[in-house]
Amino acid sequence: MAGPQYVVTHGGHPAQSELHTGRAIFTEAYAVIPKGVMRDIVTSALPFWSGTRVWIIARPLSGFSETFSQYVMEVAPGGGSVRPEPDAAAQGALFVMEGEIVVTLGGERHRLQPGGFAWLPPGSGWTLANEGSRHAAFHWIRKLYERVEGIDVPEPVFGNEQDIVPLSMPGTAGRWATTRFLDPDDIRYDMHLNIVTLEPGGLIPFEETHVMEHGLYVLEGKAVYKLNRDWVEVEAGDFMWLRAFCPQACYAGGPGKFRYLLYKDVNRHTKLGGFGR
Repeated sequence: MAGPQYVVTHGGHPAQSELHTGRAIFTEAYAVIPKGVMRDIVTSALPFWSGTRVWIIARPLSGFSETFSQYVMEVAPGGGSVRPEPDAAAQGALFVMEGEIVVTLGGERHRLQPGGFAWLPPGSGWTLANEGSRHAAFHWIRKLYERVEGIDVPEPVFGNEQDIVPLSMPGTAGRWATTRFLDPDDIRYDMHLNIVTLEPGGLIPFEETHVMEHGLYVLEGKAVYKLNRDWVEVEAGDFMWLRAFCPQACYAGGPGKFRYLLYKDVNRHTKLGGFGR
């Protein structure tokens, strides 16, 4: 049986002979960034990173993401950073799709291969290197950690999705399951990163409308997603951002599994009186 798949964007440019048939959408409630628009021309460089380019697919912005930034990182052999995170208040979550990276934290080296995950506490002083012979590609999600008096910051977490048993959603007979990298019952975490899997024909059968902001990167398969008022086709390599309370539902539409990497903010009171109070 084939193992998990992770579709990776490799950039490049379309030929001048191609038609413009993109699916990119940006609205007040959601955005869809298809894999086909993640080209060389929209990459960025980052301070203190070598041999690296990045697609920034979400960032705090008026009318867009409010709680997180999400990067798709591509690091060449020998590349990486000894000063990756410039903000001492930011936590980080990494998910590897291709190649191999070594994350060093507190003097310990952690080798992450496809499916590998790391949660990195704020101010932890981690570093990252590609010591392999091929490019590495991974997601890096950054969020300011919301400290709460009397609640400790969690310890670092390292693992791989292939070592985690997916949990079936109630009443779905396994057709809708979630792989949880962080303990959902641990109040110390103010974000979750999961992999959601829908078997062929599986569905989210109601329009979820709730406070969590979402970032969804499709790892495998295809589906039709209900986003606010619209039904949108998505496939592996696409990214979706959903504002808090944006209605959402989906049907898995392909012959194989539909899987996506899901970020959401959790476990904290809503801010009153506007941002920055």
